Amino acid sequence: PKLMPKKFKFLSMNHDQLKPFSRTIHPATMPEITPNVTFVHIAREWRMKWSMDDNKSSLVQIQSLADSHLARIKQINGFVNVQRIVCGSCLDYKLIITLRADHFDDWKHSLFEPEQEFLEKCREIVGVHTVETQTYTIETL
Repeated sequence: PKLMPKKFKFLSMNHDQLKPFSRTIHPATMPEITPNVTFVHIAREWRMKWSMDDNKSSLVQIQSLADSHLARIKQINGFVNVQRIVCGSCLDYKLIITLRADHFDDWKHSLFEPEQEFLEKCREIVGVHTVETQTYTIETL
């Protein structure tokens, strides 16, 4: 069977502005896990647990730290978006940074800058523990 190009629409976020663009991706070059599980985005998740102690002080500090890193995160080459997940019952805090797959290796080779600095500062916050990272594909279906 002949592989037909697929046209995808993206929203690129840079400096708090949404910029729509579309790109045709040819199946022969589109990364795939299986023939029916393809992707054009890869995400890096920074996650940790926070504490309810001291009126959720650790959560307040994590968010302030995230806010101070957002401009640098949004300047990563291939940046698509950054999402935040906070769970008030399991006390999870997650930042999910999504890049176009064709730019992800460049970020990986930079050791995911500014990941190390951000996570080290999070580890210094009283009440923060289980600081971890994970990489995965991410797509809107």
